[in-house]
Parts: sequence; structure tokens; C-alpha cells
Amino acid sequence: MEISLELKQTQKLSPQMIQSMEILQMGTQELQAYVEKTLLENPVLEREEVHRVDEGAELLRRLEWLQANDRQNHWYHREDANDLADSWAAPERECLYDHLWAQIPWAKLSPGMRRAMECVLTGLGDNGYLEESTEELAQRCGEGVEVVAQAEALLHCLEPAGLGARSLAQCLMLQLERAGASGLAMRIARDHLEDMARSHFNHIARATGASREEIQAACAAIRALDPRPGAAFAPVEMPGYITPDLVVVAAEGEMRVRPCEDYMPQLQVSAYYQQLMRDTQDSQVREYLSSKIRQACWVVRSIEQRKSTLVGCAQSIVRQQEAFFRLGMGHLRPMTLADVAEELGVHDSTVSRAIKEKYLQCAWGVFPLGYFFSRALPSTSGDGVSPERAKAAIRALIEGEDKRRPLSDQKICDLLAQRELVVSRRTVAKYRDEMGIPSTPGRKVF
Repeated sequence: MEISLELKQTQKLSPQMIQSMEILQMGTQELQAYVEKTLLENPVLEREEVHRVDEGAELLRRLEWLQANDRQNHWYHREDANDLADSWAAPERECLYDHLWAQIPWAKLSPGMRRAMECVLTGLGDNGYLEESTEELAQRCGEGVEVVAQAEALLHCLEPAGLGARSLAQCLMLQLERAGASGLAMRIARDHLEDMARSHFNHIARATGASREEIQAACAAIRALDPRPGAAFAPVEMPGYITPDLVVVAAEGEMRVRPCEDYMPQLQVSAYYQQLMRDTQDSQVREYLSSKIRQACWVVRSIEQRKSTLVGCAQSIVRQQEAFFRLGMGHLRPMTLADVAEELGVHDSTVSRAIKEKYLQCAWGVFPLGYFFSRALPSTSGDGVSPERAKAAIRALIEGEDKRRPLSDQKICDLLAQRELVVSRRTVAKYRDEMGIPSTPGRKVF
């Protein structure tokens, strides 16, 4: 065996570097949770509490002050304050269970029927459909199948119509029966809902023997029904709001990027513990504080580096997509991660981590940073075209088409080629589906 020396260079990431990369790719909420956890684990880290005044509470306080000091307009100030307070109050809505409970003649029902009826009411989903079979409901309430079937029949008589159905077809048929609709509408709702959704009226005509006018009238009556009769009583869910990481504003003729730091605590290393580390004579205490201070300094530095990298990426995006920020949708140009990375002098992976789960707010709305990156589609002029521009062109063609003879995907391809946009038929179908636009039969109006 021969012993030899060999020099070899390898790259290893330190725990601090790994932590820095993790912080870089964190979204706002994830970073907030990480900061809160770090503050609990590391006593050396401190944050400055920023006391923000609630705009609504501040406005109400000013109205109260005006009411107390302006006797001449006392009545109007009181009305304004009441209107403002009422606008903040969350409206209370009657739930579906209570709405149906009030319609049932409980005094006329037998004890077994009452148990079955209450079991049926509790089995309704948010849309008003029964999610359990009659046998399962009978087993749950301990009554016979016949009693539960009678309870379901009673439920079908309550308002709104269509409750207690187990399928869309049954829900529509219950509403048609309540409205006294013709047999043709009932047959279409039972057997031809898919053909109706695709506007395949010829198929329905061959199956039913009805004329096109009769079929169109019946389909119009079905489309006017409520496919989710219980949804109006569903609990109100508060909408989820996206907190943008960056804001783009136009100032003095140029677009400027400003980071949103209102929701992020300002971290700093405690001066008290720094002084304690210098003054203590206990080596264990000094070693503990030294490690915690190093960790705290690295966290603060990583967060600052995350902000600078994020702002740099956003500034590069704004410079390369200036037409979008000035003119709006449909003016995006093709741009890749490499374009931003080359301008900033960093690796593509750094840009990828920086834009992950980050949002930018501008005059046209709130967009994820990944929205501004796309590969170029070919064009006859030789210049690349972004997918967003192609989608805008497809939407414009469909909005201007003759609805009695809508454009096919291949026809849209040909028209786009006349506009120097080279897009295949499959790509047109893909973009159309992403925009929620139906196919040619679904857009046809007779």
C-alpha cells in the first residue's frame, strides 16, 4: 500500500449560510413566525415595539371629539359616528339549521319523526345537499328507513327549494317540480345536463324529439335555478388578504420600489447582554452570551440581506418590465431568472429563492414576483412575446367574435399569426383553459 498526499478543494455550507438561504426564501408570514420563535429562544435579540394607530379607531375618536365640542352640529356628528360603528359591525346571518327549524311543524310530528327530522337537518352540507344515504341516516338516528324517507320528503317541501338532494340533477329537479316546469326541462335536468353545459342542443333534440326553441327555453329555465340552495346560509368567511413585500410607486417620472416593513419587527442585539458579557467573570456565562450574540447578529444580518436582495430583484424587474408598470396588463416582456441574476451579479438560484412567495403591489394590483418571469414565445418578427401578451390577444379575439359562430382554436391560431404571434393550437387551448374561457361549443349562442 502506497501512502500519498493529495490536495483537494471542496465546498461546504456552514450552518449560518444555510440559515441565511432559508431566511431569504421565507415569505412574510413565515418570516414573522421565525422571528417570533427566535425571540423566544434567544434572549439577546430585542425588538422595538412600533405603536400604530388603528385608522378606523382614530377616525371614530375624532368624531367623538367633534361631537363633544361642536354643539351646533351635534346631531350630525352623532349620526356619522353611528354609521361608522355600524359599518364595522359584522352582520349576523341566520344559519340553515335555524332557518329550516322554524318551518317545521314539530308539534304535529311523532317522537320518531322528530328524531329522524333532526338527524336529516344535521346531515345537510353547506350547499344544502345530503351527504349521507337514507340507510346511513336511519342507522345514525335509530329509526326505520321509512321514517327517514318521510323526513327527507318533508325537507323537500321546505324553503329554499332543492334542499336535501344528493346530486345536482336531483337538486334541479326538485326546484323544477316546485316551479311546475314542463316535462322537457325535467328530462333535460335528469339525463342531459352535460349536453346542456356544452350547448349540444342537437344531441338533446335527437334524444327528446323537441324543437330547438323548446330546448333553448327549457335550458334557460334550468340555468336560472340555484345549484347550491344552502350556500346563502353558509357562515361568512373573512377574506384572506395578501400582505405585499414591496410597493412600486411612480415618483418624479420614474418607478421606485419601496419595501413594506410595517409588519416586520425591527430587531437589534441587546446592549444590556453585550455589556454583561464584557463585565462577567464567569467563563460559562461569557461563552453562552457570546454564542447567543453571534446567533442574534447573524439573524439580523440575514434579514437585512434578505431585504436588500429582495429590493434589488424588484428594482431589476421594474427596470426590465417598465412598460407593464406604466401601461398595465398585456405589456409584459419575456424575462428569465438569468436576466435578473446577470444584472445583479448573483446566481439564478439566489433570485429564485428571493422571489419565492413574495408579492409586489403596484397600480395594477398585487402580483407574485414569479408573475413577471416567462419564457419568450416565437414571433414572425423575431422578437420574443410573453405568454401574458398572447393571452391578452386571445381574450381580445374571443371577446370580439360572433357568438353565433365562435372562433375555433385553430382559427385563433391563424388570426394570431396575422398579428405576428406564433402559437400552436394546443397552446391556445391551454391558455384559454387557464383564463377560464369555454371551448367553441360552450361559447356558442343560438
